[in-house]
Amino acid sequence: MSDYDFWAALTVGLLSAGHCFGMCGGVVGAFSANLPLHHRLSHVHRIQYVLAYNIGRIASYCLAGALIGYSVGYFALKSSILLYVLQLIAGIMLVSIGLYLANWFNLVRKIEVIGKQLWPIISPIANKFVPFKSPLSALPFGMIWGWLPCGLVYSTLTWSAASGSAASGALIMLGFGLGTLPALFSMGYFSQQLKTLLTNKYVRVISALVIISYGLFMISKTLLRFLN
Repeated sequence: MSDYDFWAALTVGLLSAGHCFGMCGGVVGAFSANLPLHHRLSHVHRIQYVLAYNIGRIASYCLAGALIGYSVGYFALKSSILLYVLQLIAGIMLVSIGLYLANWFNLVRKIEVIGKQLWPIISPIANKFVPFKSPLSALPFGMIWGWLPCGLVYSTLTWSAASGSAASGALIMLGFGLGTLPALFSMGYFSQQLKTLLTNKYVRVISALVIISYGLFMISKTLLRFLN
């Protein structure tokens, strides 16, 4: 994994706030509605529940990144071409993420169709943990909701696959998950100011150009390695 991948993944997560607000708004609304009545008005308790939920969600991302990174790394030992192909795909997906964030191309939304077949099977499990009895009970709830069909998550998982190892795959997804934390934390804690900043048109376009540039850099670097 490149030294820049973790920070680039964190940037992707941070700058994908607009998608997070649209994709996860309903989830966070359901989450807030299931807080114990005697904890809803306590800032300290709300923070504890929101943190537990997001720790669970990010843990799921890391697990998925480790599994796919390890699996691809195993097969890449037998065929280095596979790793080059996946690195190219990862670069293309990063460009697609940037285009999506700028509202120039909507491939990311189409990718979410992949997970819609499995989600009706997984989502009822989350209902077993609500209403919450304590902040700790929000942890498994977050782990299950971490598998919510999300084009940005799937695209970043492609990047984890191209990393070729469990540790690198998990680290990329950790970076992405930490990047999404401000947006999802603000939804869980009602910070309208942060939401306004992260969904600003100019911030979104600049963010998209940064991500597209990194995707193009990854593509060119992979092609040079393959040709050499």
